[in-house]
Amino acid sequence: MSDVHQMYQEAEKLKEEGKLAEAAEKLEELLQVDDSHVLSHLTLAVLYSKLGKHDEAVQHGERACQLEPTDALNFTALSVTYQRAYAGTQNLGFIQKAEEAMAKAHEIQGGPHHH
Repeated sequence: MSDVHQMYQEAEKLKEEGKLAEAAEKLEELLQVDDSHVLSHLTLAVLYSKLGKHDEAVQHGERACQLEPTDALNFTALSVTYQRAYAGTQNLGFIQKAEEAMAKAHEIQGGPHHH
């Protein structure tokens, strides 16, 4: 499992150096090893937003929520990803999804916590 951790560290380093496309590539490689690595999906959502690849960003944001459907932070992040996608595409569908994701985050935070 250390492979995944190491790959994630490398991707973070690339991201810090401003090499966003390279960081995204590294994370895609990581997800081929372990598709359930939520942090990678969340980071890819951010990277792809910055790279203007909004469809990919949204896919990874949604995947993080599928993997951890009880984590409000994932839905908050997804909402932000949708908002960025809207800003980049002017597609109103993204605004509705952003609101739905935010509502879901509030629902999880407000509801009983299952851990």
